[in-house]
Amino acid sequence: MLSEALAVPDTVEPGVTPWEGECHAVLRDVFGYARFRGPQQAIVAHVSAGGDALVLMPTGGGKSLCYQIPAIVRHRAGHGVAIVVSPLIALMHDQVGALREAGVEAAYLNSSLSGEDAAEVERRLLRGELVLLYAAPERLTTPRFMAQLQSLHERGLLSLFAIDEAHCVSQWGHDFRPEYRGLAALHERFPDVPRIALTATADALTRDDIVHHLQLQAAQHFVSSFDRPNIRYHIVEKKDSVQQLLRFIRDEHTHASGHDAGVVYCQSRRRVEEVAAQLAEAGLRALPYHAGLDAAVRQRHQDRFLREDGLIMVATIAFGMGIDKPDVRFVAHLDMPKNIEGYYQETGRAGRDGEPANAWMAYGLQDVVNQRRMIDESPAADEFKQVLRGKLDALLALAEATDCRRVRLLAYFGEAYGQAGPDGLAAGARCGNCDNCLQPPQTWDATEAARKLLSCIYRVQQASGSAFGAGHLIDILRGKATDKVRQYGHDRLSTFGIGTQLGESEWRSLLRQLIARGAVRVDGGPFATLHLAEGARALLRGEATVRLRVPSTSPARSRGGARQRVVAAEATLPLAARETLAALKAWRAEVAREHNLPAYVILHDATLRAIAERQPRSWADLEGLPGLGQKKREAYGAAVLRVVNP
Repeated sequence: MLSEALAVPDTVEPGVTPWEGECHAVLRDVFGYARFRGPQQAIVAHVSAGGDALVLMPTGGGKSLCYQIPAIVRHRAGHGVAIVVSPLIALMHDQVGALREAGVEAAYLNSSLSGEDAAEVERRLLRGELVLLYAAPERLTTPRFMAQLQSLHERGLLSLFAIDEAHCVSQWGHDFRPEYRGLAALHERFPDVPRIALTATADALTRDDIVHHLQLQAAQHFVSSFDRPNIRYHIVEKKDSVQQLLRFIRDEHTHASGHDAGVVYCQSRRRVEEVAAQLAEAGLRALPYHAGLDAAVRQRHQDRFLREDGLIMVATIAFGMGIDKPDVRFVAHLDMPKNIEGYYQETGRAGRDGEPANAWMAYGLQDVVNQRRMIDESPAADEFKQVLRGKLDALLALAEATDCRRVRLLAYFGEAYGQAGPDGLAAGARCGNCDNCLQPPQTWDATEAARKLLSCIYRVQQASGSAFGAGHLIDILRGKATDKVRQYGHDRLSTFGIGTQLGESEWRSLLRQLIARGAVRVDGGPFATLHLAEGARALLRGEATVRLRVPSTSPARSRGGARQRVVAAEATLPLAARETLAALKAWRAEVAREHNLPAYVILHDATLRAIAERQPRSWADLEGLPGLGQKKREAYGAAVLRVVNP
């Protein structure tokens, strides 16, 4: 009988299917949680019953449970093993470690295993002993692995395919990986095996691509809110970016015992090395990470970041996907990403534990020029380049915005924060947790200055028959008769010296906004020359206006750094509970070292805090604590009681 195989609890709420009842039992007994979050319940019930699903859920929203619970439920019902497609070794290692800690038979197949160990995993797979197996996409489509899957399928032991980081299948996504395209073979070879594709970041174009290339036309879509309310967004104009970063870390993320864990993203490998060295010279514990480093060095740095407190990883985008470290208190960008999807995905690695965190970025005109050049010089088709330019423009508009950052960020993904206005933005809505909401910027009418700049671009091209870069045009506007200006006779133009009232930084700020609104186009050639674009017409005709923020004379500070906000939350605990929490963290660190796992894989901070608040005296007191499932109670219950009751 199905109900016997599922071990359905004696009491199932009215209207709850056997699948839902068993999903609740797994959530409670294996993972130690009393209730699902958001759409998790609907997702796990749908997939457990054999349905296909496309899940869009923000980082930290609980995506893993959306396939882990159906995998356990279907395994108990006799359907065999779930195959999890994951692109990163670090994610496989940590998730398998966490599942084993919870008493679930899980394993991974990747290049970190010896031949002997890999062969043993394959034997266990074919014997039907595993509940979940994690593997990289390139392994799944090999003839050897497909033959193993075929063997399992013929015996009814292939229960589920979970495709994590599904945006990697899309050329429109921010992390396209060609090997993901081969995953369409899973549906072609095993059409009766349910599939769940998951991602934290995908706009409408990327979602359509995921559906098309993974053949998920019949899948049910589950789209959660993209909002991460615990993340505070800061975007500043780049001046001396490393000094700005140091000031930010010291103001927001330094405390008596050191500094918070964070990730700093840079555009190039060379920049990563330089910034990591500068942070280390300033007394911060910082490590570099990029694809040019030796693989052993990268692995060592990644392991240290995951296992030690208060490390800062300075990295290219080669680092981050699948990094589940929950207590990353800040993500900083020293160079502007390629698009909003990349920005959202990378900033989402902060505050996975739900506690306050910061997303900080410094950007300048050169960032825009560099990104434009990379797009224009790529061998891609014109249609593809146009989409990439649009995505970059959307990020630039976010950076230049004087209204709520969160409203604009969510609007990009089709989500309104508050009541949406005719432009798709929430009219007048303010999140109260971004720099523009906390310290509303003063603005000034830059319309006339914009017309001067546009006129200068036009006059220069008219006089010379060629275009010039930003620095040359600003020299003309400011009346600086440099050798180059005189060489081309541009000191005799009508626009020479008409912009002396503004400084260079103000002209560059204006130019960034004109690029963002499509009035100026940057040529991707070696000289990054400027040209009038379609959006210039309305400004020159007096049909549109431009308002710019007034540059701040002092560094902006938010009202209480993320560290202070976390400390303030813990300070609400009674003194005895705070002492117990410190003792529990010390005990957990020892256990994590013994198991060679990050501390959060043993028990999350939220679980330790719940234990400290309850002050359990007996085994019965351990029941119902969040994150403390049956297996973990058996493994750690006695030790926890000894720590709480010394």
